[in-house]
Amino acid sequence: MGCCQSSFLTETHPEKQQNQQPNHHNTHNHIHTQPHPPSSLTAADPSAAAAAAVGGVPSFSEFSFSELKAATDNFSSDFIVSESGEKAPNLVYKGRLPNRRWIAVKKFTKAAWPDPKQFVEEASGVGKLRHRKLANLIGYCCDGDERLLVAEYMPNDTLAKHLFHWENQTIEWAMRLRVALSIAETLNYCSSEGRPLYHDLNAYRVLFDEEGDPRLSCFGLMKNSRDGKSYSTNLAYTPPEYLRNGRVTPESVIYSFGTVLLDLLSGKHIPPSHALDMIQGKNNMLLMDSHLEGKFSTEEATVVVNLASKCLQYEPRERPDTKDLVTTLAPLQTKPDVPSYVMLGIPKHEEAPSTPQRPLSAMGEACSRLDLTAIHQILVATHYRDDEGTNELSFQEWTQQMRDMLEARKRGDYAFRDKDFKTAIENYSQFIDVGTMVSPTVFARRSLCYLLCDQPDPALRDAMQAQCVYPDWPTAFYMQSVALEKLDMHKDATDMLNEATALEEKRQRGGRGS
Repeated sequence: MGCCQSSFLTETHPEKQQNQQPNHHNTHNHIHTQPHPPSSLTAADPSAAAAAAVGGVPSFSEFSFSELKAATDNFSSDFIVSESGEKAPNLVYKGRLPNRRWIAVKKFTKAAWPDPKQFVEEASGVGKLRHRKLANLIGYCCDGDERLLVAEYMPNDTLAKHLFHWENQTIEWAMRLRVALSIAETLNYCSSEGRPLYHDLNAYRVLFDEEGDPRLSCFGLMKNSRDGKSYSTNLAYTPPEYLRNGRVTPESVIYSFGTVLLDLLSGKHIPPSHALDMIQGKNNMLLMDSHLEGKFSTEEATVVVNLASKCLQYEPRERPDTKDLVTTLAPLQTKPDVPSYVMLGIPKHEEAPSTPQRPLSAMGEACSRLDLTAIHQILVATHYRDDEGTNELSFQEWTQQMRDMLEARKRGDYAFRDKDFKTAIENYSQFIDVGTMVSPTVFARRSLCYLLCDQPDPALRDAMQAQCVYPDWPTAFYMQSVALEKLDMHKDATDMLNEATALEEKRQRGGRGS
């Protein structure tokens, strides 16, 4: 877990990431000199990255290739989630970051995006989008000739899997209508945000999240390569104008939406020409999925069939727009109060138990109660015990700058003791920004100061930096658990509290405190 280039740091406020990067080859020295501060990760759009995460979705930021390599177990074939497996030209992997967040990583072929600037610009445009029905893009990687996208991970498979390859039950009619509306709303949102083009929209692009709610993959908002095709599916499903001129337009996206409506109606991947023949022959019921066993409203089915027919018109100008899709599908929603996981027939996503599995220490109790006052008292009493004996600097290093830095830390300590937390932040920041010495205690103290000033994002960042300096320090994990709880990441907070408790037990058995 001791990862200094933590992805949660880069997910939330990458442009503010500290310039210190502790030397992990000397982990027993928890205050040490740092002669060459590394360049920090920067977001493609600093203004977007500076904003707090929206609805629990991290801000768009840059990832290093080594981070994504670690998250995917060196891009192991066991982590591939692309429908075509290793045969897909651009593989998608699942991965897990050090902060326990699951991600989806799309790895492009080497020659897909030769111009790094163009790739970053394209990714940044998609990364600005944030919608609850989109599997949002949270980052990218542009290391050397590596090109990767990082998105929220959706654990409950694709629409194609649930429609065409289901095992226990097919998707009920009301859920199919929910999926159709969800896609329409997402496309309408993207259009309103100036991103109307979606490449190769199909049932494999529709994913299901932890709660079984449908989400549209953000990966379709970018082409597979700079000069590549916008459609990789069978030509029978490709918009006719794309076959003529090779260009995707907003109207082409509507055509593809029509093919997805056919999938939802029939439970099969029927070529549009065959479906239109049935519709024109007034054989709508022959189009319907027999596995529904007649459990659907004929009136609702007729509305969807007619909408699909309009979307599949040969002339692009005769197709509806995204607003029309939403207007048509919204009145058909008949079970708004039934959770998606019920209609999809998957288990309910369970939160972790609210209490840890081990007895808690005083620090653990305070963190589990979110008792910031008690945490403050413990940190004051602990002082710099875990930093002792590690400040072994040469005489030449005791410069005026060094003395000024230590004086800033002392002022921070006085302010921290006196509960003047804003002043403590200012002085601890002066100490940290010099970057010559790194103290886990200072990070832990500033983390608490941020929490007491109602700033959980930087609090989490500091707690994780404390862990970077001292990978097995229980206090760093305890502070992360509080910050995660404040960010409403309850499962992660509980996991972190359990990990802190386990580390504390281990330390106590070894004779060293937290």
